[in-house]
Amino acid sequence: MTDSQLIREIKEGNLELYSELMSRYQRKILAFVYHMLKSSNMELLAEDLCSETFYKAFRSLHSFREVDASFSTWLYTIARNTVLSELRKQRSGSVPLEESGIVPIAPSENAPEHAVLRSERVMLVRDAINNLPEKQRSAIILREYDQLDYQEIANILGQSVSSVKSLLFRARSSVKTQLEPYFFEPVYEPYEGMKNR
Repeated sequence: MTDSQLIREIKEGNLELYSELMSRYQRKILAFVYHMLKSSNMELLAEDLCSETFYKAFRSLHSFREVDASFSTWLYTIARNTVLSELRKQRSGSVPLEESGIVPIAPSENAPEHAVLRSERVMLVRDAINNLPEKQRSAIILREYDQLDYQEIANILGQSVSSVKSLLFRARSSVKTQLEPYFFEPVYEPYEGMKNR
C-alpha cells in the first residue's frame, strides 16, 4: 500500500494501519530529531519527541491534504516544529555540555585503527553540522542524511527552493571551513640550516 492508500484507510476508520505508516518513517524521523537536538546536547529527548511527532500527526491526520504536501514532508514539518518548540522551552535553563558516545556503525575493515579514524571523522563532521545555525543545520540534515530533494526541504522549512540552495551552500562552506584544520596538512617551510639535509 502507498502512503496515500494507508492514509485513506486510516481516515475511514482502520486506525490499526497507523502503525504501518509509523514504521515506514520512524527511523528517519528519529534520526532527524536526534540531529536537531544534538547541538543543544538534548539528544536524550529524541525518542520522546519522535513519539510526540507521531502522536501529533495521528491527531491531525484528518486535516492532512496531499495536494498541499506529501505525507513525509508534512511529517518532517511536524517533527521540526516539535523540536523547535522543545528547544524554546529549554532555553530558560542551561544544559551541561557532555559528549554522546553514539556513533554510526561504519563498514568494518581489518585494522581497528581504521574504525577509530572513521569514528573520529564522523564525530568531527557531526560537531561541525551541530555548530550551524538552525535552518542551515536542518537543511543539510534533510539533504545529506535523509536525501530529500530541494522542493521537499523548502516545504519543510517554509522557504523557497533558492533559499534552500543558499542555506545548503552556506552550511557546506561552514562545515568545510570548520573541518579544514583536521583534514588538510599544513605546509611547513624548512628552517634555515635544514635545507641541505
